[in-house]
Amino acid sequence: MLDFLKAAASAASGMRAQGARLRYASENLANADSAGYQRKTVSFTDAVDNASGARTVEIDRVDTDNAPLARRFDPTHPLADQQGYVTGSNVNMLMEVADAREARRSFQANMSIFEQTRQMYGEVLELLRR
Repeated sequence: MLDFLKAAASAASGMRAQGARLRYASENLANADSAGYQRKTVSFTDAVDNASGARTVEIDRVDTDNAPLARRFDPTHPLADQQGYVTGSNVNMLMEVADAREARRSFQANMSIFEQTRQMYGEVLELLRR
């Protein structure tokens, strides 16, 4: 029975991690047009759940991307500097959409593992009742 708990704990941690990844990709997309916004990146690390002994994944850290911010010439913009340049963000919309899609697929894969584990556990319980 402990193996079922380990599988469920691992899948649940994967869903939490991919949910966070999707949240940061969404935040980046929402702020793509914000002046001076730096893209956020999330990195993960493997860990061990103390309760079940399962290998899990956790957020290691959230960083800001140090890529240069986009600058465009628009002297009429209210946020333009003395030379007439507006500093934009360093968010690449295509990269964020791809990252969000990958996070969604990984979340679905972990959800599938969790569901299969739940079904197997239910079947074992049903066999024990007989």
